Amino acid sequence: MSTKVLMVCLGNICRSPLAHGILESKIEPEMQVKVDSAGTAAWHSGKQPDERSIAIAKQNGIDISNQKARQFTVEDFNAFDYIYVMDQSNYKDVMKLAPNDATRAKVEIILNEIYPEENREVPDPYYGGTSGFTTVYNLLDQACDKIIHKLKNAK
Repeated sequence: MSTKVLMVCLGNICRSPLAHGILESKIEPEMQVKVDSAGTAAWHSGKQPDERSIAIAKQNGIDISNQKARQFTVEDFNAFDYIYVMDQSNYKDVMKLAPNDATRAKVEIILNEIYPEENREVPDPYYGGTSGFTTVYNLLDQACDKIIHKLKNAK
């Protein structure tokens, strides 16, 4: 049985595709972990990640160009074991859809992995320059290291 992890941001073209790709790149085959990403909004459904996300991932040896944006749905609560959101707004939007306490318990702000209980947000780099994508990549890389550690110890 595999563990399933979902990364969620607003449009599913900047932060969550990076988190998706970074975590996937750290999974060892015997771990049996599946990763996906989604957005709370449907604006970019069916589109590739932002070219700046693709570029920063590529600089770090990760190819996310085949990902396609999709919107988060209520069914994701049943399909995934862990749901990581990038900021407070995503957290609120996802929690509004949660049908019960068990599904709400699956949702966590991703940077709580490196800054426990501080609810720090991954900044949205969409309207900024390339340096914002580097900052986001580095934050998500650290968080994904912690997630991998957690998944290894959960087995």
